[in-house]
Amino acid sequence: MVEMSRERFEELVGDALDAIPAELLDRMSNVVVLVEDDAPEPGLLGLYEGHALTDRGWDYAGVLPDRITIYRNPTLRICDTEEEVVDEVAITVVHEIAHHFGIPDERLHELGWA
Repeated sequence: MVEMSRERFEELVGDALDAIPAELLDRMSNVVVLVEDDAPEPGLLGLYEGHALTDRGWDYAGVLPDRITIYRNPTLRICDTEEEVVDEVAITVVHEIAHHFGIPDERLHELGWA
């Protein structure tokens, strides 16, 4: 397990977001990225909650932002070095953003973003 402050972890999440191509970030709509210490279920590193872009229709309006939550403690528990945390955060951020674009877990696993 890696010891890391919440501030440093949040910085890594920001770095992972900065590494996403601008063309993709520009297409994200009505979504917020958050960091929480603990996940609602064991083993969960990130969670996308909302309406994927592919599911939004003409009647999509007046809703709260979608949420991408990255969980600090579960991530730190599975990593042995800060470098592993950096990699795991980047993978988790990409994974959850992919859900925002409507890409399901099965396809992400096929692409190696599990």
